[in-house]
Amino acid sequence: MDDSRPWKFAQCFGDKGDVEDITEADIISAVEFDHTGDYLATGDKGGRVVLFERNHTKKGCEYKFFAEFQSHEPEFDYLKSLEIEEKINKIRWCKRTNQAHFLLSTNDKTIKLWKVYEKNLKVVAENNLNDEYGSPSSTPITPSALRLPRLSHHDTIVAASPRRVYANAHAYHINSISVNSDAETYISADDLRINLWNLNISDQSFNIVDIKPDNMEELTEVITSAEFHPVNCNHLMYSSSKGTIKLVDMRESALCDRHCKLFEDEEDQDNKSFFSEIISSISDAKFSNDGRYILSRDYLTLKIWDVNMEKSPIKTIPLHDVLRTKLCDLYENDCIFDKFECIFSGDGKHVLSGSYSNNFGIYPTDVSYTGDEGQIVLQADKSAFKARKNAGAASKMSIMKDYDWTSRNNNAMGTASAGLDPDTLDYNKKILHASWHPHEDSVAIAATNNLFVFSRL
Repeated sequence: MDDSRPWKFAQCFGDKGDVEDITEADIISAVEFDHTGDYLATGDKGGRVVLFERNHTKKGCEYKFFAEFQSHEPEFDYLKSLEIEEKINKIRWCKRTNQAHFLLSTNDKTIKLWKVYEKNLKVVAENNLNDEYGSPSSTPITPSALRLPRLSHHDTIVAASPRRVYANAHAYHINSISVNSDAETYISADDLRINLWNLNISDQSFNIVDIKPDNMEELTEVITSAEFHPVNCNHLMYSSSKGTIKLVDMRESALCDRHCKLFEDEEDQDNKSFFSEIISSISDAKFSNDGRYILSRDYLTLKIWDVNMEKSPIKTIPLHDVLRTKLCDLYENDCIFDKFECIFSGDGKHVLSGSYSNNFGIYPTDVSYTGDEGQIVLQADKSAFKARKNAGAASKMSIMKDYDWTSRNNNAMGTASAGLDPDTLDYNKKILHASWHPHEDSVAIAATNNLFVFSRL
């Protein structure tokens, strides 16, 4: 990957309305590239999944609409008097083995395995009721003139059908799903338990992690995310609200209540405050593609861990230290509980995570880079594009593509030294979900109801 090229806007999908006009159902809640990078999936709070396909006729990284289907519907649990939202929490692609695509999607309670495939529509092109021109025949049909009806290809559509429904296995809201490298099993995690499933068996699962105490009053932490190791099918990790990451080995016992490795960054007791436990909670954790490193995101920092070094992270990246002065306000408006995701690049040389005002940052993993060195901060915001639209421009799209975002936004979010005023941030615009192309420097960013694609090709 060429680090010398600047990041530039490539595409945007979504409505052009203002934030005030957006309905809750239109907000994107999940983004995921498939293993090839040729397909991209998004899920929203309305329970819909939209798929995009790489447009190979265009230069660069551009996608076109491929399919859309309703994955989940709102439900009601009458036993618990609980309404279950249709919001898509996570989407995970299964590795492709034939012409069809398979992907898992989940809301708070139910996981579904979808098959997406191209379906040929055929119509009767020849029958005994019409003449050779297709008009109704007026002459009597003799036995020797009878013809077998013949079908001809009419159109090709993309169809989606649910192949499996995995339900009734979680008492709490599902926050993670992860497909194993063996391509046969996957895990689903809620606040207190992690279940192991076979993709072909929907009526039973195995509870492999259970942190629920006998007395719920003694509960001190919850599971915030979980992921399988990308290479070793017996290893998985899960993060907690106490700021720890635990690596477990399923070969040790049926119930993985003991971890084989614990990654924890000890807190400085001198700087401890009322908000310390909240901001240290890990909202997301990801393996690098080779499984050697772990990336974790808490409210204020990104941390990169070497799997072979449990004592401390090899690199800590402060995202917006200036918000430390606003923690009280962020607590009152619930922003302090925002769950920001984090991702590795395909080659593991960079990491990405989001912030407010639709900003997101790309940071080098090389420990030789210190401070703000090498970081790039971009903005996925249509209002920013509109503000720079020239009256004589041919089109809005051409301005977006030609604008060099690297030079404008470098170090815009970073640390306190960047001079960022937290009072100017728009806390209603936040980048929570993103995905990195597995083989290229291209990223897909969910910004409210819009899907942005940035690329460095």
